[in-house]
Amino acid sequence: MAAALPLAVLGLLLLGPGGRGHAEPPRDTLREELVITPLPSGDVAATFQFRTRWDSDLQREEVSHYRLFPKALGQLISKYSLQELHLSFTQGFWRTRYWGPPFLQAPSGTDHSFLRYAVLPREVVCTENLTPWKKLLPCSSKAGLSVLLKADRLFHTSYHSQAVHIRPVCRNARCTSISWELRQTLSVVYDAFVTGQGKKDWSLFRMFSRTLTEPCPLASESRVYVDITGHNQDNETLEVNPPPTTTYQDVTLGTRKTYAVYDLLDAAVINNSRNLNLQLKWRSPPEHEAPPAPFLHAQRYVSGYGLQSGELNTLLYNTHPYRAFPVLLLDTVPWYLRLYVHTLTITSKGKENKPSYVHYQPAQDRLQPHLLEMLIQLPANSATKVSIQFERALLKWTEYTPDPNHGFYVSPSVLSALVPSMVAAKPVDWEESPLFRSLYPVSDSSSYFVRLYTEPLLVNLPTPDFSMPYNVICLTCTVVAVCYGSFYNLLTRTFHIEEPSTGGLAKRLANLIRRARGVPPL
Repeated sequence: MAAALPLAVLGLLLLGPGGRGHAEPPRDTLREELVITPLPSGDVAATFQFRTRWDSDLQREEVSHYRLFPKALGQLISKYSLQELHLSFTQGFWRTRYWGPPFLQAPSGTDHSFLRYAVLPREVVCTENLTPWKKLLPCSSKAGLSVLLKADRLFHTSYHSQAVHIRPVCRNARCTSISWELRQTLSVVYDAFVTGQGKKDWSLFRMFSRTLTEPCPLASESRVYVDITGHNQDNETLEVNPPPTTTYQDVTLGTRKTYAVYDLLDAAVINNSRNLNLQLKWRSPPEHEAPPAPFLHAQRYVSGYGLQSGELNTLLYNTHPYRAFPVLLLDTVPWYLRLYVHTLTITSKGKENKPSYVHYQPAQDRLQPHLLEMLIQLPANSATKVSIQFERALLKWTEYTPDPNHGFYVSPSVLSALVPSMVAAKPVDWEESPLFRSLYPVSDSSSYFVRLYTEPLLVNLPTPDFSMPYNVICLTCTVVAVCYGSFYNLLTRTFHIEEPSTGGLAKRLANLIRRARGVPPL
């Protein structure tokens, strides 16, 4: 009877309140997605998304149990009353002119009084950043799409960007209750010509050195989308293997796209060998044509000569044949580049283009950088040039980096715009549509939101000859050592006068002979 009582108590604990065996449905869900897009230049872009949504208000509720949502991030939200967090690590530069608009974008801002923005353009991204990022995933890198995240293959790419996005999401139209959404994204661009050994064909194994074997058991959705827009039934120039069971059509970045869909939760997708290796082969070699220019792209460079002054130049291109649209340009310039705001000039088609909005916050030495924000109207089919002159400051010798002659990096410019769409987009249900559909918000059916980043700049500053202090130190130490050493030796040395001994060698030999004979020595 004594042994049966603990078993009964254990049974009540397992059944829960009311003695029922039905557990509450989980309030958190996981969706994972991979989108593979052949780029106009012939390269291949792969975009991973892992979205964890938790129906819990972490700032008001006391949460002690975490199932899918990472505990470290949940405690960060509740402790610091975090509203949103967007952290990204990027290696390389997205070439909008040749790759088209970026598939993965950062969301729009929040209130300026609570917004914190920072950029480290020189920071190097390596496996030390990827490993903790993968540990935030519910299945880590053991199952699902995350098995493809092999470090030596991901960093052997032309472009690599991984990010963590945390934001609150309304559960209903009135937003009386919220859920927290964690979206982990990773985008890479493979050079198909290099990875394919001279061929444009590609496969999962050729890109990631691995294949898909099983979905993540904790995921409610696990899908792979392959862009097959160029696949024409009349002129089949490419072949996708295995053939998709379903396809998905939608307006993506202003153009109509067709995607082959592979659902890993469908048992028919993964064959009997439990192996899914998507392949794309070109039946006829693609024609070498110039890729179509996107409606909005930009570039940035430094002009001038010498180490005293220079000029920052940003070129904004609007290639739309007949529509003009505004662009919000944001620049953060380090304090050691002293901007001359009165030299700010904006020209379009050879004429002055006055911005409709300008916000400038001057820098403070060693405290904060310059902040320049402008709203510029880009005429149709035009190139707009934004230029501003600056003067280089002289840093303290302790403020230089270990390799000062390499130069100092300037963070890229940020462009935000509503770009006209070629095809009208229809409103969709965000929960029912793919995850990549929510990456580019659509304000109306005629435009979509785009955020672009220019390339970072490398600026040389007046740098002293750091070898001269070394030479002076060496010479000074040598002179001090020789002079002080000799003087100290003279002051501390003790001299003794020894009297010359009498007799010498002959006397010692005579005493030896006398000692042998038993005669007293001399």
